[in-house]
Amino acid sequence: MPTRYGPHLTALSNQAVEELTARHRAREQALGVSRQVIRNSANAIRAVHRNDFDEARRLIAEAATRLAETRSIRADNPEIYYAGFLSDARKEFTEANITLAVISGAEIPDAESLDMDPPAYLNGMAEVIGELRRYILDALRRDDTSRCEELMELMDEIYGILVTVDFPEAVTGGLRHSTDAMRGVLERTRGDLTISLQQRRLEQRLEKLA
Repeated sequence: MPTRYGPHLTALSNQAVEELTARHRAREQALGVSRQVIRNSANAIRAVHRNDFDEARRLIAEAATRLAETRSIRADNPEIYYAGFLSDARKEFTEANITLAVISGAEIPDAESLDMDPPAYLNGMAEVIGELRRYILDALRRDDTSRCEELMELMDEIYGILVTVDFPEAVTGGLRHSTDAMRGVLERTRGDLTISLQQRRLEQRLEKLA
């Protein structure tokens, strides 16, 4: 026979189910947004490397529209908003925006203008180092060194800034791990660029002597 607590327990259970239903709905929405933003951001970066800046801007604009849909999730379900998959999407979006800005010669957007939280923004900035390596190597293959040293200096500057962010990994979203990984990318690029420039100078001297 039901106790006097029965109706109250049922009401409490119904309330919990409603909240979990809303949370599950938010999670499903966030997963869909995350997948598209990551896909658009990756395609935008590929477009940047083809110097197709208009296409990159179009893809980034689409991603921004999808990310705007998560503002209600940030307000109502922050545990979903700051979950790994959506944080990864914001990181990739930041990376695409900064890569486009640097390679197209525009100003680097700040976190506020992108509506990014600091961990996603800083981790996205760290990933830009890898994209700049890719750009430099592609330029060297084309025998075009016009921007290589400038971009190498920028890689150094980004790394130099990020290593000064000294907070626990749980606060920065794993920034130390990202920065440590980029240190190797930075040093390999420096070596590749140095060898290429030295070879280029040697060839120029030989041409003058010929």
